[in-house]
Amino acid sequence: MASLRRHPKSSNYIACFTGESGKRYQRSTGIRVDGTVATRRKAQKIADEFEDVARRKNTARQIQKVFHDIYKEVTGEALPDQSVRRYAEDWLKDRKGAIAPKSHAFYGSRVNSFLLSLGVRAEAPVFQVTASDVREWRDGEAQRVSTSTTNHGLKVIRMLLGDAKKQNLSSENPAESVPVLKKDTRSTRRPFSISELDLLLNGAEGEWRSLIVFGLYTGQRLGDLARMPWSEVDLDSFEIRFTTRKTGRHQKIPICAPLLSHIKSLPTPATPSSPIHPDAFDLVARQGKPSTLSRQFHDLMSKVGLVAKRPHRKGGNAPENRRRSASDLTFHSFRHTLTSMLKNAGVSASVAEEIVGHDSTEMNRIYTHLEEQTLKSAMDLLPDVVG
Repeated sequence: MASLRRHPKSSNYIACFTGESGKRYQRSTGIRVDGTVATRRKAQKIADEFEDVARRKNTARQIQKVFHDIYKEVTGEALPDQSVRRYAEDWLKDRKGAIAPKSHAFYGSRVNSFLLSLGVRAEAPVFQVTASDVREWRDGEAQRVSTSTTNHGLKVIRMLLGDAKKQNLSSENPAESVPVLKKDTRSTRRPFSISELDLLLNGAEGEWRSLIVFGLYTGQRLGDLARMPWSEVDLDSFEIRFTTRKTGRHQKIPICAPLLSHIKSLPTPATPSSPIHPDAFDLVARQGKPSTLSRQFHDLMSKVGLVAKRPHRKGGNAPENRRRSASDLTFHSFRHTLTSMLKNAGVSASVAEEIVGHDSTEMNRIYTHLEEQTLKSAMDLLPDVVG
C-alpha cells in the first residue's frame, strides 16, 4: 500500500509507492499538510491512485484520465483539454511577431503538415498524441523534403508538444523520444578550391563576379548580399555593418585588401541607400527570396564544369522535384571557403566564426569579447584570389 511522508523542503504530502517492477517512487500529491484527518485522507487517496497506475500496464488514455481526476481533486478545476488542432493554431498565433516572418511561415507549414498526418485525430485531445504519431509524420516528411528540412521540422514539433506539456495539456512530450534523421553526407557542403574560384570568377558575367567576391571575403548569405545597400559599407573605418536576415545577428566585418580594391572599382552609387548589386536586389525584392539567384549561381557553376546541369521542371508533385540538390557546392560554400582560408592562415576558430557569423542563435554571441583589431588583423591574412 502507498504511504505518505513529509519532506522538510515541501509543504505538501509526498506519496511513496511501488511500481510493477518493485521500484519505489516518490511524488508530490499537491495536497498541503494542515494537520487534519480529512486532508490526509485526500492525500492518501492520491497516493493510492499513483501506485495503481504504476503497478498496472495502463494505456496512455487510462493514465491521463487518472491525472485528470487528480488535477480536478487538487485544484477543483478540470484539466485543460484542447484538441491538437485548436492548441496548434493558438500556439502559432502566440509566436506571430515574436519570431521572423520567414521562421513563422516555416513553423506554420510544419505544424500544418503534422496535423494533416494525424488526420481525424487532430481533433482529439493533445495528450493522445504518441511518439508513433510523430515518427510516422517524420518518415513521411523524409519522403517529400530534404533530411535537413525534416529534422528542422521535427524540432518545431518538439517545441509544439513541449509547450503543451508545460501547459498541462499532456503529461509528456512524445516528440522527445523521436530522433532526428541521419543527414546524407553526399549533400554536405564543402569549400571551393583556388582553382574552382578561378573558374567561377573567369566565367562570371554581370553582377555575379561582384557577388562572388563579396561572398568569398565576407562569408555572408546570397540573400543578404543581394539586399545590401552602400550605406552598410563604411570605407572610413573599412568595415561592412549589417544585420543578417535569417538570424537577426548584427555583423561587423573588416574589409580586407582584395575586397576593398574590388569595391573601389564599382560604379559610384547615386545615393547611400542604393543597392550594391541592383539587378540582384530587384530580383529578390520582386520574389521576396533569393531562390532564382541560387538557381542562376548553380547554372554558372554548371557552365564552368563544377556541377552537373540541373534539369528545370515546372510543377509536378514528384518528391525529387522538391528535394534540394545533392551538390556539395552552393553559394553557401563561400562561408566554408572563408572559414577554411582564415584557419589555413593560422587564425583561431573563434575569430573565424566571429567574422563569418555563427548560425546558431543559441551561441548568444560567445565571441563578442574579441577586439576589432584582432578581426582586422585576421582578415589581412587572407590571400588575394581575385586579382
